[in-house]
Amino acid sequence: MNQHKLKMKLLKGSFGICRLDSNSSIPNWIDYEKFLSITKTDDELSIVCSEDGIPNNIKCEKNWNVIKVEGPLDFSLIGILSSISTILSKENISIFAISTYDTDYILVKNKDLQKSIDALNKQGYEFV
Repeated sequence: MNQHKLKMKLLKGSFGICRLDSNSSIPNWIDYEKFLSITKTDDELSIVCSEDGIPNNIKCEKNWNVIKVEGPLDFSLIGILSSISTILSKENISIFAISTYDTDYILVKNKDLQKSIDALNKQGYEFV
C-alpha cells in the first residue's frame, strides 16, 4: 500500500458475530437499521449484527466494535487490510475483517478498542 494513511470511523454500538447452520434462513431478529453483514457458504451462515436482539440460543461472539475504513476504496489499492492487521497483531489484538465493494471494516473486541485506536493513530491512521 502507498504511504498515504486512510481515515477511519468508529461505528456506534456493540456487535455480535453469529454462526448458524448453512441451511438456516436469514433470521427475523436482525436489526436492519445498523451495520449488518451476512455471508453464506456451504458450511455456515455467518451474521455480524447489532448484539441487542441476538437470542441467547444462537452461537455467537459478542462485544465487538466496528471500525470502518473510510471509502470508497479503489480495487487497485493493495495491502490495506494487511497493513491494519499487522499494526493490530503487533499489539496482540485479534480482528475480524469484512470487505464490501466500497471499503473494509475491522472488528475488534470492546476490551481492545482504545488500544486499537491508539495503535492505528500512532501509525498515522486518523479517526474522524
